[in-house]
Amino acid sequence: MGCSPKTVAYWAVHGNPNNVDSLQDKRRKGNQTKATDKYIERLLEVVDKNPEDFGYDFGRWTGQRLSEHLEKETGIKLSKSQVVRILKRKKYSYIWGKYSLEDKQNQEQRKAFKEKLEHYIEIGKENPELVQVWFWDGAFKVAN
Repeated sequence: MGCSPKTVAYWAVHGNPNNVDSLQDKRRKGNQTKATDKYIERLLEVVDKNPEDFGYDFGRWTGQRLSEHLEKETGIKLSKSQVVRILKRKKYSYIWGKYSLEDKQNQEQRKAFKEKLEHYIEIGKENPELVQVWFWDGAFKVAN
């Protein structure tokens, strides 16, 4: 029946033994029934896509953003924690990866910087005594 032994014991006393439907726990409350199979299927489709594909100007989904987006699409309002719970049940985990700004940078300047950096690396290989890496609290000399 999908319920705890305590619930079975309660309804064994309070339910009608001639009517199996009376043994269902009608006291259940909450929003777990709001998320239909179709909603969950759509959630899994959406989370695998980039938010920019839907016209948003942010690059990552959060529970709140998914909740709001799916409410617009389906009319079903779930909290961010409910959305995250569904994703966890479906073996999704939320990990903030390193955010890449490559596509938002000037590609010519980026290429020039990489070339300059490669040049400095070559100098460092030839003359390691010339290389210093600076931290906020002073210099650290790089040795081979």
